[in-house]
Amino acid sequence: MNIGVFDSGFGGLTVMRALLEQIPQADYMYLGDTARLPYGAKSQATVARYAVSSARFLVEQGADYLVIACNTASALALDAIRDAVRVPVLGVIETGANAALASTTTSDVLVMATAATVESHAYRDACHERGLRAWEKACPLLVPLVEEGWIDHPVTEEVLRIYLDELAAETAAQSLNPDTLVLGCTHYPLLRRNIERAVPASIRVIDSADVTAAQVAAAIPADALAGPTGDRIRLFYATDSVAKFRRLGAAFLGQPIEEVTLIDLGG
Repeated sequence: MNIGVFDSGFGGLTVMRALLEQIPQADYMYLGDTARLPYGAKSQATVARYAVSSARFLVEQGADYLVIACNTASALALDAIRDAVRVPVLGVIETGANAALASTTTSDVLVMATAATVESHAYRDACHERGLRAWEKACPLLVPLVEEGWIDHPVTEEVLRIYLDELAAETAAQSLNPDTLVLGCTHYPLLRRNIERAVPASIRVIDSADVTAAQVAAAIPADALAGPTGDRIRLFYATDSVAKFRRLGAAFLGQPIEEVTLIDLGG
């Protein structure tokens, strides 16, 4: 089984990290479309075109299963990707909504995400389909703080406090009783411990990376994963900034990235 993982940048490596932990016997390819990020500032048509070209590349390289580890692409282009390739495709928004459904007892769910994901209301809609109410909060400053490496920095702690205070006030005004918080951006798992310390103990924090890996593991037939776990294929592709990919990617993946292949997917 060869699993292809796609993101517009580095954040999807948190999903690949969880996949490696839960499904070590698979081969993996990761593509970060670093030349064309951020996706969040682009139209739905452009995001779909970029995401489809990236998905097709991974399938052409031999991917048997695709994980769209990009919330923006999952929100805006999942149907287009599924129409374009002939392998199973899983997006992180549907896995996050499934995990929220399994977690909540109040049916009120919080979502922290980027502005583009919030504006798409993809989490709200996915949760609504499952009988849940979701309150989405855009937290645009968290991604650059994570990429700067300021995980335990006082500035990051203060930004988190402000966002969470605003979120608490907004949900109180809506008379919501949330017991689950979904991390709706693949950068945010690096801040999970910070967030868990800052929210009430009654709120469970859902890491979309972990639940995505669990749902991939459940979807793949056991016989497709037969064989040894050692010496598996791990390939990394980027459309720009290979040196930066290796440096930042290691923090997201939790291990060194020795080689990244530069590819050109066009404009």
